[in-house]
Amino acid sequence: MAVIGYREVLPRTGSHKFGEAPTAELKFVATVDAPTPTQTVVNAIGIFHGAVHPEFTFLKCNELSVTESDRHHVEVTYKYELPKQEDQDPNPLARPDVWSFSTGGSQVPALSYYHGTGNNDVRPLQNTAKEYVEGLTTLEAEVRASIAGNRATFPLADAAAVTNCVNSAAYLGGAPYTWQCAGISGQQATEVVNDTEIRYWQITVELVYRRSGWNLLIPNVGWNYLDGGELKRAWVWWDPGNGTPREQIASSSPRALNAAGGLKAEGQAPDILGNGAGLRVHPAVDFSGYFGTPPF
Repeated sequence: MAVIGYREVLPRTGSHKFGEAPTAELKFVATVDAPTPTQTVVNAIGIFHGAVHPEFTFLKCNELSVTESDRHHVEVTYKYELPKQEDQDPNPLARPDVWSFSTGGSQVPALSYYHGTGNNDVRPLQNTAKEYVEGLTTLEAEVRASIAGNRATFPLADAAAVTNCVNSAAYLGGAPYTWQCAGISGQQATEVVNDTEIRYWQITVELVYRRSGWNLLIPNVGWNYLDGGELKRAWVWWDPGNGTPREQIASSSPRALNAAGGLKAEGQAPDILGNGAGLRVHPAVDFSGYFGTPPF
């Protein structure tokens, strides 16, 4: 069972439809001394998946078929196409990761608004008594980055270490704490490369970007306040009228607090906890070390 010889069958064929990538096809006939295994014939010709077309170097072999025309002749057909990025290497574990991006919106608490025209005058979303209007939400734009790649094993340790984490340093044009890893998923897959079975995991990583970040934005307000280390009920002045002196009563809404936990003066706007930057509740990791960056 051996290949005595082989030759290319002419003419070579190809097609190119307007607006689509071109395709081409080569055919070979091998002469064998007896019925011969398919891979032995392919090995003798020496053209495998990923091979470059002899004329059109931008085309690569992505499909081959073998047909035994009679007892001593085997026809091998090679089809060539313009490869996609993920198909540049026949070995699935050697292919580069593929990035994709999409945008959408997500509901977040509404704590500020744009005053007047333009986008430069941002003010707290409060009533005229400087109280936050509770329960309001708005839509914030999100950018989702999806990373698809192949791995020999599922990266369980990485998935546990980075899921729900935020970026500790600037990443993909975003400041620290603006990207979050929403999760890592994977499924098993199998391919045959040059007569060798390769089992691997198709991995997908989801990253989500918010310009305002993932810190919790919480107004520094409360129904209680600290006075000399003692916790007291927040109060307001109440004027019963009819000449009766006004008195202090428990506030029916939370009052603005200062950094020490005391009451702010009436009419002063509440601050956002964390010196205005919010409070980080997600662990921070180096995303570049885990995910790399897109190839552009």
